[in-house]
Amino acid sequence: MKFDVLTIFPEYFDLLNQSLLGKAIDSGKFGVEITNIRDFSKDKHLKTDDTPYGGGAGMVMTPDPIVSAIEAVDPKHEAWRVYMSPRGTKLCQKKVESLAKEDRILILCGDYEGVDQRALDICIDEEMSIGDYVLTGGELPALVVINTVARYLDGVLGCDESTKEESFSNGLLEYPQYTRPEVYRGRSVPEVLLGGNHKDIAKWREEKSLEITMKNRPDLFKGVDLKLYLPKRKKKHRR
Repeated sequence: MKFDVLTIFPEYFDLLNQSLLGKAIDSGKFGVEITNIRDFSKDKHLKTDDTPYGGGAGMVMTPDPIVSAIEAVDPKHEAWRVYMSPRGTKLCQKKVESLAKEDRILILCGDYEGVDQRALDICIDEEMSIGDYVLTGGELPALVVINTVARYLDGVLGCDESTKEESFSNGLLEYPQYTRPEVYRGRSVPEVLLGGNHKDIAKWREEKSLEITMKNRPDLFKGVDLKLYLPKRKKKHRR
C-alpha cells in the first residue's frame, strides 16, 4: 500500500520515521509520500489561503493549489481520496479494516478554517473525522489514519495475531495485560494467568473485556451480541 499526504506542514510527518512504522517503511511494507501544497501555489509568496466569502473569522484554503497538487500526485484518480475534517464520517475499527484493503490512499490535510468546498467537490471521495472535536489542522488526524491502517498491513507489526485480540477487534475493549515481575509494589499478577490453563485464561480475559467495556464505553454494547458471551446452557435430555 501507498499513502500520499498533501499538507502545508510536511514536517509533521517526520514522526513516521520512528518505531515500528519507520522500520516498516524502510523495509518496503508500505510507502508514504508527502507533498507540500505550497509548491503548487501561483502566488509569489506561496500563499494557499484567503478570506472567506460571506465574512467570518479565520482564513480558508484556496482551491487551485489543492486541486493542482492532487491532480499532479494522482492524475488518473487511482487512490481513494480522503479529506480529514471534523464534519466527516467517524473513523472506527471497521473503517480501518476497510481502508487497509485499498492499494493507495491519498489524504488531504486542511488547515485554518477549512478548504474551499469546490476543491473537495472536484477531488475528494470521502471526508473523515477521528472524533467529535476540532484540531488546528488535518496533519495529526492523517497520522492517526496512517498509523491505524498500517497496523493491518502484512508484516508491519511482526505478529499478525496482535490485531485479533485488541480493543474493538470484537466490539469490546481489551482485557488487562501483565508481564514480569510477578509482584510489583505489592500488586500481583492475577493467579489465573500463572496457571497455564488456556481455557480459564480465555474465560478470564473475556470477563475482563466485558467488565472494562461496561465501565468505560457502555455505548459499545449497542453493536455487540451479548448472547455470545453468556454461559451456554446444557441441553436437557428427554427420557
